[in-house]
Amino acid sequence: MARTRVLIAEDSLTVRRHLADVLAADPDIDLVGEAEDGKRAIELCQRLRPDMVTMDMMMPEMTGLAATEYIMAHCPTPILIVSSSVNRGELFRTYDALAAGAVDVLEKPDGDGPDGDWERRLLAAVKLVAKIRVITHLRARVAAPTRPTASPPSPAPAPGPSGGACELVAIGASTGGPGAIVEILSGLPVEFRLPVLLVLHINEPFGTAFAEWLDGQTGRRVSHPADGQAVADLAGRVAMAPGGRHLVVRDGRLRLTLDPERNSCRPSVDVLFESVARSYGARAAACLLTGMGRDGAAGLLQIRRAGGITIAQDEASSVIFGMPREAIQMGAAAQILPLGEIAPALGRIAAARRVQ
Repeated sequence: MARTRVLIAEDSLTVRRHLADVLAADPDIDLVGEAEDGKRAIELCQRLRPDMVTMDMMMPEMTGLAATEYIMAHCPTPILIVSSSVNRGELFRTYDALAAGAVDVLEKPDGDGPDGDWERRLLAAVKLVAKIRVITHLRARVAAPTRPTASPPSPAPAPGPSGGACELVAIGASTGGPGAIVEILSGLPVEFRLPVLLVLHINEPFGTAFAEWLDGQTGRRVSHPADGQAVADLAGRVAMAPGGRHLVVRDGRLRLTLDPERNSCRPSVDVLFESVARSYGARAAACLLTGMGRDGAAGLLQIRRAGGITIAQDEASSVIFGMPREAIQMGAAAQILPLGEIAPALGRIAAARRVQ
């Protein structure tokens, strides 16, 4: 079996040597190059054509964000961000890199965890990311936020099997989700007024400012909800589950819980979707986007069985087709759509509600 060819981009010699030692010690990995800045990372990526790149965000000459944007536009290669950035500005650069096509993010070692734990997680992440099919991202940089525009008239979709008017949209995503979520929320028409509930799997501490970043990227109000907040207060807004808490809807209010993990996740898409199925049934729509594993598939099926409208992202536009594929295989998805068609579909669902 061919070894995984890895390029390291990291300006700290100490961190770079540690990464190199861990990767070189694995018999399944071939460390093909090391770059001390973003410009050198691009040069080596184009010349060596590695299977994946580990990318630091804060580097001289050219930042990791700029290098990621260039690589994904000109020589698409799976990228794992390895960063210690935890302040707001640096977190935003990490989110920009994820939206520009980087696959996943891992914190740098801090020496506080059990011996060998971070090293095992690094190796697992490198091998997973290297297997992911990536596509060309033509954007040289994440676009500046724009306000949604009014959508042209279009035929409304058929309502759910029970005929109810949609009152809420739930969205779940994991690996590859940041870019997909930005595209959907940015593509919603300005007149879209349904509440949106969102669960995204993102490693902590990197998820702490993601809602704030989305708020600035999409032209939609995005925030972590307060426990007990009324869904009726969220018209046209997005409520995102905070890290480490399940987001559920119950009796018209949002609840944040510390219930056990589901599918090794908290927040869990299944937990959100199941609560939406119970509380809204045919008056809900749900979308399951790119991601590894099966979280969300069973919950999407419950929404469909309750009469709601269910959408799964298609394989061609998914960074990882795991979660949508599981939903499709169990018959949970009434519609299977490319990413670019999901926001227009949600716009039509909202428009159908307005004319009922």
